[in-house]
Amino acid sequence: MDNIVDALNNAYQEFVAAAAGVLEVKESSGGQKTAATDAALENFKQRWELFRVACDQAEEFVESVKQRIGSECLVDEATGYVAGKPGQAASTGLPPISAVRLEQMSKAVRWLVIELQHGSGATGSSSHPHPPAPFDARFSEDAAQ
Repeated sequence: MDNIVDALNNAYQEFVAAAAGVLEVKESSGGQKTAATDAALENFKQRWELFRVACDQAEEFVESVKQRIGSECLVDEATGYVAGKPGQAASTGLPPISAVRLEQMSKAVRWLVIELQHGSGATGSSSHPHPPAPFDARFSEDAAQ
């Protein structure tokens, strides 16, 4: 993470320096277009692009961390791992489930999302190309279904 922050900071500093360079060159040329102003503008344009790339990379990193934290929290809550105490009931009052069962349910949800995206969820269940994941009677939450 430090590398990403450093890269973003460096790209920003270079971008600001390039902007200042454009202003200085433009002032020294009396506002006239010269080879120096063209070069300063080209440098500014390159630094702007590099800064945008650094911002995009930082944003991708933040999004990946958010997803990882969200996934870890979901697994912790679903399996009953709360505040470093495995096996303690989650604060939602729901009984914990196994990580394997959580993965099965996650796959079933992904299949449903795929089916809905392809429009097959709006028609009858007989036309589904992929049957939904079967319920497993060994799990108490499935037995009620």
